[in-house]
Amino acid sequence: MIGPSGAVRVMVATKPVDFRKGMEGFATLVRESMGADPFSGAVYVFRAKRADRIKLVFWDGTGLCLFAKRLEDGIFRWPKIEDGVMRLSAAQLSALLEGLDWRLVHEARATPAPTQAG
Repeated sequence: MIGPSGAVRVMVATKPVDFRKGMEGFATLVRESMGADPFSGAVYVFRAKRADRIKLVFWDGTGLCLFAKRLEDGIFRWPKIEDGVMRLSAAQLSALLEGLDWRLVHEARATPAPTQAG
């Protein structure tokens, strides 16, 4: 995927927004409706009323990026529509962008170190 990965913070606006906005409009939404800084390095995810569209805005260190995707078949699995913001892991974001159910992606459990028989 082009864009963020790893331990990046991913914030999802759970309420649909006007998708006619451009990069500056989404940066303003991040500041005003999410109370966050669009230049912080976090990824901010927005949905349209139609569940087949997604837009991300994020700062990559050199400029503000706007990523948009429309699924040709199917819909994105979105959280319940309500006012607010929720956090996803980078792995959950990847699943969401592929049109998969991100709720099935969980962080890997730490495995105990093997003990030496003595």
